[in-house]
Amino acid sequence: MKHFPRLHDSYIARSVLTGVLAAWGVLLGLQTVLAFAGEVGDIGKGGYTLSHAIVVTGVSLPSQAYLLFPTAALIGALLGLGQMAASSELTALRALGLSRRRIGASVLLSLSLLTALMVINGETLAPKGDEYARALRTVRYNNMVVSKFSGLWAREGGVFLNAATGEQKQRGDDRWLELRGVRLFEFEHDGRLKSIATAEQAEHRPGGWVLRKVDRVRFGEKSVQQAQVAEERWQSQLDEAALASSVTRPSNMGTMALHDSIEYRKRNGMDAGDFERVYWGRWFYPINVLALCLAAIPFAFGSLRSGGYGKRVFIGIVFALGFWMLQMIVTKLASIYHFDFRVAYAIPPIVMLGVSYLFFHRRSG
Repeated sequence: MKHFPRLHDSYIARSVLTGVLAAWGVLLGLQTVLAFAGEVGDIGKGGYTLSHAIVVTGVSLPSQAYLLFPTAALIGALLGLGQMAASSELTALRALGLSRRRIGASVLLSLSLLTALMVINGETLAPKGDEYARALRTVRYNNMVVSKFSGLWAREGGVFLNAATGEQKQRGDDRWLELRGVRLFEFEHDGRLKSIATAEQAEHRPGGWVLRKVDRVRFGEKSVQQAQVAEERWQSQLDEAALASSVTRPSNMGTMALHDSIEYRKRNGMDAGDFERVYWGRWFYPINVLALCLAAIPFAFGSLRSGGYGKRVFIGIVFALGFWMLQMIVTKLASIYHFDFRVAYAIPPIVMLGVSYLFFHRRSG
C-alpha cells in the first residue's frame, strides 16, 4: 500500500496526457492549415514563393503550440477525466480513498511537465521561429532583406542600410521608428563605393529620416574625405512600415531582454506598457494554465459523467473563452488606466481558483 497513490497518479496522468495530446494535435493541425492558407495568399508578392510559405508556416509552429497549449490542456484534461467519470473509474478511485483534491493534484502534476516545456519553448524556439518567419516574409518587399546574424538590412537604389537593433517608440501621441548602430553604404551606378556613414541613431518621424551623431567617409577617385556632424536629414523614400515590420517586437524578445527594455523606457520617460504586458504574461503563463485546468476539474465529478466528448469539448471551450476574455479585458484596462500588470494577470487565475474552491467545497460538504 505504500506505493498505492503513485500507481493511481500514473494512471490519471496517462488518461489526462492522452486527452491533452489529442486535443493539442487537433488544434495545432487546424491552426497550421489556416496559417498556411493565409501565407498562400502572399505568394507572388516580391520574391515570396511557395517554399517561403511552407518554411514560414513550419517555423511558426513552436509559437502556435505555445499559444494553443492552455486551451488544449483544459480540453484534454476534461476529455481524460470525463472518460474516467463515464466509466465510473473516478468513482472507484474515490471509493479506494482518493479525495477530489488528491485527484486534482494528480492532474496538475501530470500537466506540470508539459507546462514547463512550453515555458522553455516560449523563451527559446517560439520567439526565434517568429523572428525568422518575419525575416522570410520581408522578401515580399522588393527593397528589403533581413539577415539573421547581422541585424536589419534595407536597400533603396544605390544606398544600403544596416542597423544592429531597432524598435518602435512612443511618447504620448508621438510615435516613431528608431534604429541604432546604423551604417549606410552608398554606391555609384558602376558599383564603385561612394561613401560610408555610421550613425548612432536613425529616427523616422513624420518629416522624414533624421540621423544622429554621424561619421561619414567619402571616397573620391584619388581622395578620401571624412566629416562628422551631430545631426543631419536623410532624404530617403525607404518604406518605414516595412522596416517597422522587421524590428524586434516585444513578443519575440526573451524575458531578460524584455526586462532591460522596460527599464530603459522607464529611465527615459517612455511608455513601456506593451513590454510590461508581454513580460508579465510570460511569468503568469504557467499559473494561468494550471488555474484554468483546476477550475474545470470539478465538472468531471458530476456533469461530465453522463456526457459525451462533445459536451466535454464544449465546456472546455466555454471555460477557455471565458478565461481569455476576462484576461483580455483586465489587461486592456491595465493599459488604459495604467495600473500594475501583475494585478491584471493575477485577477483571472484568482477568480478561476475561487470558482474551483467553491465548487469543490460545495460538493465535498
